[in-house]
Amino acid sequence: MSLSTYSIGKSGESIASTHLINLGFKILERNWQFSHAEIDIIADNQEFIIFVEVKYRKSNTFGAPESFVSRKKQALIIRAANAYIRQKNVQTEARFDIIAITGMEPNQQIDHIPFAFYPTL
Repeated sequence: MSLSTYSIGKSGESIASTHLINLGFKILERNWQFSHAEIDIIADNQEFIIFVEVKYRKSNTFGAPESFVSRKKQALIIRAANAYIRQKNVQTEARFDIIAITGMEPNQQIDHIPFAFYPTL
């Protein structure tokens, strides 16, 4: 039975959350939405508030998962992150990470890319 895109995405977010927790991060939110944007994971490592985009692919046949985070997607995430920071009165510096997961269980590769992109002026 093949997995739906939705369930694969949820599985990837769970894997990414576990990865972050194992690194000592606190998960603040999952699937936080603002307007037409969604932030997969919002975490805190006591130094930064981290907005994480998760990309999960069965293989690298069509490119690395992180290469599918377009400039448009980055702009949506940044806009949503700004709204989150305002709504929650966050005083911590923000960063934007990508967690790229390739392969199917149990042979998955997890690439955590801190500071994957930056807000532009």
